Amino acid sequence: MTKKLRGKGAGKSAGKPTIRSTYRHGDLRRALLEAGIALARIGGPDAVVLREATRQAGVVPNAAYRHFASRQDLLEAVRSAALSELAKAMEAELEKGARKRGANAATASLRAVGVGYLQFALTETGLFRTAFSTPENLGLGPNPERSGRSGLNPFELLSAALDTMAEAGQLPPERRMGAEFLAWSAVHGFAMRVIDGPLRTVPRAQIDALGQRVVEMVEKGL
Repeated sequence: MTKKLRGKGAGKSAGKPTIRSTYRHGDLRRALLEAGIALARIGGPDAVVLREATRQAGVVPNAAYRHFASRQDLLEAVRSAALSELAKAMEAELEKGARKRGANAATASLRAVGVGYLQFALTETGLFRTAFSTPENLGLGPNPERSGRSGLNPFELLSAALDTMAEAGQLPPERRMGAEFLAWSAVHGFAMRVIDGPLRTVPRAQIDALGQRVVEMVEKGL
């Protein structure tokens, strides 16, 4: 694989998000959600605070409670948006892979979702942390707010890639069941060791190479 993973970090310059002084009438919920996403992008889930989101939206704190009853409600909405952005990043890589034809087309889909996942983790670290900030309901079920343009969420995109491999005869039927969890665990584990663990000081070029090998290892190991 020749694609390169982009540099890690939040993907945006550090500092306070731009304060929004006005919002369209009747669109306060969207304004608060956008403020929460901006906070998460810079500081992860801990930065998603309802009072700060109201300040960003330019309204008094009490106005927020008509749309989000608590900080947890806002965090869940931001987490759904983060999962949707992750799905879109995976879809972008799938679109590139769709140009490939031949015997490797099926495995190219699996590699694409893996590369897209890692790219998002390393370039949108705050949103990535937020997407998996709570242990409950990690976006495995149908939910349009957690889906990409295809209507599939990240887990469903991975499942679809594995189905494509199975249909092409590149993944034995007896090994298809549960393969999502094995592939997800391997790639997610690598991402977390880069952004929060012992690999965070490893040079960028080495991380790029290791990331490609992890995705290839998953493909061959399944």
